[in-house]
Amino acid sequence: MNNTSYHKTSEEIQMELDIIEKAKQDPKEFAPLYETYFKPILQFIYQRLATKELAVDITQNTFVKALQNLHRFQYKGVPFSAWLYRIAFNEVNDYYRKKATNRVVNLEDAIVHRLCTDNEEDQIDRSFQIKKLHHAIRQLKQEDFNFIELRYFDQLAFAEIAAILEITENNAKVKTYRILEKVRKLMTIK
Repeated sequence: MNNTSYHKTSEEIQMELDIIEKAKQDPKEFAPLYETYFKPILQFIYQRLATKELAVDITQNTFVKALQNLHRFQYKGVPFSAWLYRIAFNEVNDYYRKKATNRVVNLEDAIVHRLCTDNEEDQIDRSFQIKKLHHAIRQLKQEDFNFIELRYFDQLAFAEIAAILEITENNAKVKTYRILEKVRKLMTIK
């Protein structure tokens, strides 16, 4: 996912905030927000689930909860999308908690490239690299994996990660880089 929502102009942010205020008064005004964010939120959720149908269901639940709780939204310097991602993140976590099933991760070649070293020899055998990455990821605690997932799979800005996980932006950066280093070390273990 190429997330450009964090890089909005002040005019775009103000326009979105105006739409949000209108939607707080009249739920019909939520439509432009739904149309703007449905696909990115669906992709975010689908990367964490086994089927597209389930991802669509959870995406719908995410937007229902967002609309029901829109009166609670307050602009805190990060885009509205961060608030939606946090709801989606919680919905996926709730799903796995209720079902007590193993989490799903959809790895793409671009993700593997971002997470792995720039060593030319490592780039020759992508399937081996993917196996090493899967092995390393399986060894992470879920809390640690969330940082990798949000930053490298979803390509979210640190401010958005901080908003989703309800931590400071600096803490999001530090934790992400420490966990990334841990993944790289785990990938070098034979």
